[in-house]
Amino acid sequence: MTLPITFMSLIVNSMIPYEDLKRLNAPFTAQFSAAFNRVVDKGNYILGGEVKQFEEAFAAYNSVNYCIGVANGLDAIMLSLKACNLPDSSEVIVPANTFIATILAVLHCNLKAVLVEPDINTYNIDLQKVEAAITPQTKAIIAVHLYGKCCDMDKLMQLKQKHNLYLIEDSAQAHGATYKNKKAGTFGDFGAFSFYPTKNLGALGDGGAVICNNAAYNAQLQQLRNYGSDKKYYNEIVGYNCRLDEMQAAFLSVKLPYLDDIIAHKNKLANIYLENLNSNFILPVKHTDYLDVYHIFNIRHPRRDELKDYLERNNITTAIHYPVAPHRQNALKHLFTGQHFPISEEIHQTTLSLPCSYFHTEDDIRYIVNVLNNFN
Repeated sequence: MTLPITFMSLIVNSMIPYEDLKRLNAPFTAQFSAAFNRVVDKGNYILGGEVKQFEEAFAAYNSVNYCIGVANGLDAIMLSLKACNLPDSSEVIVPANTFIATILAVLHCNLKAVLVEPDINTYNIDLQKVEAAITPQTKAIIAVHLYGKCCDMDKLMQLKQKHNLYLIEDSAQAHGATYKNKKAGTFGDFGAFSFYPTKNLGALGDGGAVICNNAAYNAQLQQLRNYGSDKKYYNEIVGYNCRLDEMQAAFLSVKLPYLDDIIAHKNKLANIYLENLNSNFILPVKHTDYLDVYHIFNIRHPRRDELKDYLERNNITTAIHYPVAPHRQNALKHLFTGQHFPISEEIHQTTLSLPCSYFHTEDDIRYIVNVLNNFN
């Protein structure tokens, strides 16, 4: 039974935040302190043993051969593209509703981003539209597993093989997500990850990684992240300074063993939403082929801004991922003049991200459900 708002206000006396990194990381504080002291005591702060240990553990978690720790998720995508050695101005297909970092990586590599509309139900790239966008200049596809739901990787792999394309999986929001029991980031040539603090596997600062199974790619990525060097002061290629920080690697090693527990908790919270929200809201779709990890639990509503304000008045903060479509951003709009992406626009105008963090309780989510179901 839905509780009246006046009564529910007695249940929650303080704000339910969308995210609270201090509370999120509270269970790991003692282990973080030990990791911090260990790194300081070793005195080896750049590409030391902590990075290598985390790389090995994250590769094992994903059942791949190699993991290369980098500075952030943008660098993970950019270096993956660099390792493809594509000619300048090659076309790279990207979903039209991704976070801007996906597109920035393409531009930083002197490549052309070709936007393709998402599926209105899954919010991932519409694979029926991808093939129509492929031209002789198309060299790669970046598949974004948005919000923590994998793309349909069977169809993507068919397109990759049919057109001889590189496939980079932007898995920045999909640590541990699976499609047919195979993890995000392990299907294509490269899996690019972000360890931004709010991610299911989040550091205490920036961090990222690329995973792959190809020894030559691994060797090139190792050089690219470190000034193009295998040996200090000897530079084989034009590289970058994109290294995963030793301290962040130590913190990530603390949290990685708990990643599946974090995913399970978020699924428990997500199921409360899915099973109890009324039909006024457009909810994420579920399918048995997919394990969704709900980095973001989003709903859609035609009166999104009113809904957001209503929740705020009832002590619930939310977020919008994302308020502006990439082709509308001031930094990018000149690249897409005359192009229209109505499905992407609809998603950006109606999407709302609800609280669904590791620190949230089931009672928190039940309260939010009751408040939502009273919106009219």
